[in-house]
Amino acid sequence: MEHEPLPSEGHAEVRVVATTPEAARRVAEVLRRCFASTEQRSYPAGDEGGTRLHLTLDTAHPAEPAQSWLATSEATEHARAHSDEV
Repeated sequence: MEHEPLPSEGHAEVRVVATTPEAARRVAEVLRRCFASTEQRSYPAGDEGGTRLHLTLDTAHPAEPAQSWLATSEATEHARAHSDEV
């Protein structure tokens, strides 16, 4: 499996896969309220339909909702990859 290059320091690449473009856009909107981001890019998600949306978040400059959450959250032992993730 070929790996994509890592995003630059202070940034995160986000992929949203949803049944409808509207559902993917709603998730992206919430993320943009918490972090500065690039323009979203959307693609078909596969033969069954759906939408795959990509955006890059600037994690070095979180907005208030993310600042509060990041300040109080800690990684837990259960924060591992799902079985279908690498």
